[in-house]
Amino acid sequence: MIPSSLRIPAKQPGPFLPVKTKPLVLMLLVWMLAVGLPGCEQAKNIKLPPLPQVAGQKGPAPLDDTTIANGLKEALEVGTRNAAGNVGKKDGFWGNPQIRIPLPAELADVAKKVRQVGLGDEVDTFVATMNQAAENAAPQAVDIFVKAVREMTLSDVRSIWKGDKDAATRYFERHTRAALYQAFQPPVGQVMEQVGVTRNFRKVMDSYNAIPFVKKQSFDIDAYVTNKALDGLFAVLAGEEGKIRHDPAARVTDLLKKVFG
Repeated sequence: MIPSSLRIPAKQPGPFLPVKTKPLVLMLLVWMLAVGLPGCEQAKNIKLPPLPQVAGQKGPAPLDDTTIANGLKEALEVGTRNAAGNVGKKDGFWGNPQIRIPLPAELADVAKKVRQVGLGDEVDTFVATMNQAAENAAPQAVDIFVKAVREMTLSDVRSIWKGDKDAATRYFERHTRAALYQAFQPPVGQVMEQVGVTRNFRKVMDSYNAIPFVKKQSFDIDAYVTNKALDGLFAVLAGEEGKIRHDPAARVTDLLKKVFG
């Protein structure tokens, strides 16, 4: 029997690190010793191998700002074209209850009295042609939207990319609504003349103002239809943006798949 004084003590349990972490710990110790020896020329020449990747951190590298910017701008361009195409077709506004342009609330009393004198068809035709004007004018907004998208800054894009499902659309609306209105109103007014909105509006207003003892009314119908047309475009664009963010099938290019995948 081996005397107790010569026995090798058994390995005691303790807070030892898992085996898979030892290489990393040893590497860190070497580095600490190297930088902690001032004046040691050998330490200056030590070249450490790259640290091993920690388990669970595998995956694609983080996206850079340029890739995010290009992806988001492409998403907005795709969404804009889809939105304009959806609302710019026949019944794009009239057939969509969410964006259908109703009779202006300011003209509710006008419409009521005109209907009372048997001219309800004039009111219905007026409302229908308002929606038709918005449908016909919508495609002309595409270039305006695309130009605004391409002028977004990188900082704007990154904050939008991390935002809500309609963050880009809301940013776009806040920063371009005024310019879009100024550019969009002339074609809307032109289309309104072509499809008869202005003519029908005048008929309704003239019929109303011809009723005895009513207070004469006036209303900027061009501004109303322009604003409602833009409201509809932004609403549909928000839906398109949400699809690209959350529906893989809506990511129709490799860049969109990379940025939003």
